[in-house]
Amino acid sequence: MHKLSEVERSQALTALPGWRYDGQHGAIARSFVLGDFNEAFGFMAQVALAAERRNHHPEWSNVYNRVSIVWTTHDAGGLSANDIGMAHWCDAVAARYLRENQA
Repeated sequence: MHKLSEVERSQALTALPGWRYDGQHGAIARSFVLGDFNEAFGFMAQVALAAERRNHHPEWSNVYNRVSIVWTTHDAGGLSANDIGMAHWCDAVAARYLRENQA
């Protein structure tokens, strides 16, 4: 896995609204606010299962209904395509919770 170039990173982040780049750590980060603790825990469980399948694990924290996630690839020395893919996965999972809450 290779570290994304500045151009690759910029292009990838345009498709990830809500995610911010942390240049000091070579990572992307975002916080998700879900309906309650159960939804936050369910969201984390789905992300955890996908992360385990991909052997690519986040740095994260949870307080009640808020889940903060940081993705970076330590082996690549910064942001990689794995991180971008997992950020898209997180957005897709979170969107399902938002749609359910609007129904």
